[in-house]
Amino acid sequence: MSKRTLRVSKIRNGTVIDHITRGHALDVIKILGIDGRAGGVVTIAMNVPSEKLGVKDIVKIEGRELNPEEVDKIALLAPHATINIIRNYRVVEKQRVKLPSVIYGILKCVNPSCISNSGEPVKSTFYVEQEEPLRLRCHYCGRIIEREDVLKQF
Repeated sequence: MSKRTLRVSKIRNGTVIDHITRGHALDVIKILGIDGRAGGVVTIAMNVPSEKLGVKDIVKIEGRELNPEEVDKIALLAPHATINIIRNYRVVEKQRVKLPSVIYGILKCVNPSCISNSGEPVKSTFYVEQEEPLRLRCHYCGRIIEREDVLKQF
């Protein structure tokens, strides 16, 4: 049995996003609007061995707790992720992301003729047709968008 070593130090306060689908840690950072200029410590671990996923990514963000809309955005790209809220070096809250069955106002329809892109006062609305691979259907025009379309919007 191999001895595991801690590769990244613990954080005092903030958020640890664990079990991110392999290769999507940088997408999660992008979704959260983290560009490295704000000054907070952000740790990214990619291709970490995982019993559950085989290989996973992890993101640690010091001094920031995620809001529900950010958690929903993460669920679009990393449906198996867990969000751990850390306070004083302890996990005080742990939740698994859950992709809602209907997604309001987070994404834009890729169909330029869709009413949600016309300037009308309607919020974009998508129904989750399939989680893996991601397929969302626009409420207004029926257009299907996939993970690549979602990634382009963040």
